Amino acid sequence: MRTLTAALAIALAAVPARAAIVTRDVDYDQGGAKLRGYLAYDDARTAQGKQPGVLVVHEWWGLNDYVKGRAVMLAKLGYVAFALDMYGRGVLATDPKAAGELAGQFRGKPLMAERAQAGLDQLLATGLVDPARVAAIGYCFGGSTVQALAYSGAPLAGIVSFHGGLIPAGADAVARNRAKILICHGAIDPSVNPEQLTAYLKSLNEAKFDYRFVQYAGALHAFTNPGADALAEANPGMKGFIGYSPSADRRSWEDMKAFFDEIFAPARG
Repeated sequence: MRTLTAALAIALAAVPARAAIVTRDVDYDQGGAKLRGYLAYDDARTAQGKQPGVLVVHEWWGLNDYVKGRAVMLAKLGYVAFALDMYGRGVLATDPKAAGELAGQFRGKPLMAERAQAGLDQLLATGLVDPARVAAIGYCFGGSTVQALAYSGAPLAGIVSFHGGLIPAGADAVARNRAKILICHGAIDPSVNPEQLTAYLKSLNEAKFDYRFVQYAGALHAFTNPGADALAEANPGMKGFIGYSPSADRRSWEDMKAFFDEIFAPARG
């Protein structure tokens, strides 16, 4: 019986543990604001050691199920993902006016990068992440936010902006930025006019940043969000402005994965 038990124990030890995606809310503070982020990771991966981390920044609607789903998708790829909270615990917008007011408190202000840095600090504080392999991604308002975070000098290997507002790189950004940049942009996104696009690319070129700017044919603003069409129907003023594009969603996600393979590869050896 003892021999059988020992043999069984050895056999069970040889069977790899079944991977499970772990998710949990994380409460934290920044500048007096009470925030609640969302952490997602594969416990089988983290059991093997520290993994690459990805900070995720939500659209102007707030930390909703859509962006939490993106964090879970990243966890399934093996990354430790933390979807930060820019607005405050439970603060969400359901109409463009409210969303614009919430996002407006950050635009053009140091608070945008500071609030994002607080989320990055939480990701690093998990102890699950290799600090040399950290990136940030963001959607719409979140895309602008990850640009601001990179320009502040945050220790990021790279950032990905999905249909984000474009923030030209200023003099401070040139001196501080450490991140490679991937911009995933809808080719017919009406939120960015040709003059803004030209000025943005000019700033990145003059700064000699390492960047890729990819446009997706026929894609409007919010092209990665499957709920964009319903939002446009509920808010007629957004018709023709936002819309879901399955092909652009799929292609931009694949472009992100290839980008991560590149920026994290040196540390993997």
